[in-house]
Amino acid sequence: MSKRLDPRNWASWKPFGIGERKPNNYLELWKAFRSVKGNRRFAWRILNEGTCDGCALGTRGMRDWTMDEIHLCNIRLRLLKLNTMPPLDHSVLADVAPLAKLRSAELRDLGRLPYPMLRRRGEPGFTRVSWEEALDLAASRLRGTKLGVYLTSRGVPNENYFAAQKAVRALGTNSVDNAARICHSPSTVALKQTIGAAATTCSYTDWIGSDLIVFIGSNPSNNQPVAMKYLFHAKKAGTRIAMVNSYREPGMERYWVPSNAESALFGTKITDDFFGVNVGGDIGFLNGVLKHLVENDWLDKAFIDQHTSGFEGVRAAVSGQSWETLEALSGATREQMYELAKLLGDAKSAVLVWSMGITQHSYGEDNVRSIVNLALARGFVGRDNCGLMPIRGHSGVQGGAEMGAYATGLPGGLPITPENAGRFSEKWGFEVPCAPGLTATDMIDAAHAGELDVLISSGGNFLEVLPDPAYCRDALSRLSLRVHVDIVLSSQMLVESDGDVLLLPAQTRYEMEGGVTETSTERRVIFSPEVQGPRIGEAWPEWKIFTELAARARPELADKIRYPGGTPQIRRDIEDAVPFYAGIAGLAKFGDNVQYGGRHLCPGGRFPTADGLGHFSPVEPPRLERPDGSFMVATRRGKQFNSMVHERRDGFNGATREAVLMSPYDADRLGLPDGTEVVLSGAAGRFTGRVMRAPLTPGNLQIHWPEGNVLLDVARRSPDARIPDYNAVVTLRKAAP
Repeated sequence: MSKRLDPRNWASWKPFGIGERKPNNYLELWKAFRSVKGNRRFAWRILNEGTCDGCALGTRGMRDWTMDEIHLCNIRLRLLKLNTMPPLDHSVLADVAPLAKLRSAELRDLGRLPYPMLRRRGEPGFTRVSWEEALDLAASRLRGTKLGVYLTSRGVPNENYFAAQKAVRALGTNSVDNAARICHSPSTVALKQTIGAAATTCSYTDWIGSDLIVFIGSNPSNNQPVAMKYLFHAKKAGTRIAMVNSYREPGMERYWVPSNAESALFGTKITDDFFGVNVGGDIGFLNGVLKHLVENDWLDKAFIDQHTSGFEGVRAAVSGQSWETLEALSGATREQMYELAKLLGDAKSAVLVWSMGITQHSYGEDNVRSIVNLALARGFVGRDNCGLMPIRGHSGVQGGAEMGAYATGLPGGLPITPENAGRFSEKWGFEVPCAPGLTATDMIDAAHAGELDVLISSGGNFLEVLPDPAYCRDALSRLSLRVHVDIVLSSQMLVESDGDVLLLPAQTRYEMEGGVTETSTERRVIFSPEVQGPRIGEAWPEWKIFTELAARARPELADKIRYPGGTPQIRRDIEDAVPFYAGIAGLAKFGDNVQYGGRHLCPGGRFPTADGLGHFSPVEPPRLERPDGSFMVATRRGKQFNSMVHERRDGFNGATREAVLMSPYDADRLGLPDGTEVVLSGAAGRFTGRVMRAPLTPGNLQIHWPEGNVLLDVARRSPDARIPDYNAVVTLRKAAP
């Protein structure tokens, strides 16, 4: 990596970008310092000795395996307060009516949950109970009941996921799901079908020196900020960066990397080529790019002939799709499609990166298949500086599915079939159900219909994460028992219920004896040791909570479920159950890691499919019905981590949480000055916000998530992965004066 200054990539000659609109990273350091008052030594040890529980880049301490430089991002700094805060005064839970008026951030700021708490039906709030009382109560309700279990990805380590899914299956159900489905399950489905592997095929080192990186529906400046340093070094190495998105993200235009002197001082121009598309228009655009590759013979014919199947079907499919159809769907011209096709055709190497702008659609699987087609057509798989990368937004996403905490999959990503269930039944000594369970969205539907008795939610907040919060609230209220396992309060805990509600206090990853592991986007399984510091009340590790619940509900299986040897024993169990996690049992100290599959999956074009080939997929453009005068609206993230909003205003674009981002063309056409209050109306509900001009493709809007969930239709889900569609068709009008 070159250390010489390169003014060609500088974003501004103003020192430190003074006067420019951008996040103040050094102010973030000061805010973090203030937020951990009284626990600063503990916070410092977490930063230096722990593996990051933020985005899934997997920095250990403040360094990683991509470059020998310090890494520290705003997301991790904001999480420090949660990891070090003192316990809340549990007496405030005696009457939840005042708490129900607080925002989520205010609930979190009350402090950590220190003790098990119980709210019986009809009571105004919670009272403290012992672990014995709490566990016995819950276990008694788990016998012969209709159960659903959901685990979020917020810092949840592999050990918690694995022990929880095993415990749930011992209870006789496969209805255990996690946030990986809400984020990247279409990627999992499509990648398994096309290349045989449900993970990124390359490493972050492949960014640096690649001819081209294409971001599609992905914004790492907001969601994976540590990755921006990789892009700084990629630019220094001559890498060209393109972006396909409906919004020209300011953070992907210019970024100031705070821990690098050159970028901190002058900033870095990131994106070289931007291609604006409609929300939901990705298939139209990407198929158009593939159509140009075919028509101009910009194909890696040797790779296609030797390592793939199905190309002729794809050639015929795109040949039969008219340019007029592809342009109308994508919102881009065939000339713009040609520009990206030429970049791909000229590139000797490229990495294709995507995120939830691609997956969170009712046709998310086809979106991913269309990306895979481009990579296979150019042979950009299985070699240096090439790859397919579904970049992850949380440290617990990749491992969650691979540990088997999935309603449709067993450990190792195996589908739930009688044969696979039988294999694990023999391994674990109890019967594993052979039919898929309820997904997260199915659990809410079942609760709403009175067909679910008990929900155990480890972290998460369905009121903020899923479409139609009112529908979710109603569903939560109908359960005979809800068990919320978490480190802090959330609004879903306060929903009044027809049954009882239990709150069980959990430990963070830094508090768990024996240490834990996470799996990063690049498939690196990384050990995070216990960090010495204060401990909160009677908080337990989540793996112990789940196994103890199952052991008490089915005492005849207790010795097959419990882990008296703690997390080292769980890691041995993982290695036995998931062969490609070989080496996890030996991880025991800070910095220990193993990257399953090595730097590249599918090396040399050898795919882990039944026939050893990569499979092309004909992808038909979706039929999007958008009446005249309506808009496509997408939900976006601002200054937040998952649904945890940290600031009302986004430092990159200045948008507040009520902003309705709109193209200047549409705003001028409708006579809507910035700040105009407008109402968006869709099939599911209404959203009131204020117009803010932004570099968006005309005909499209963006609003913040989770505030915009009121517009989302609970019935719109992808066919295979069952992921909600986080976009909607809306009409817009001025709010009444």
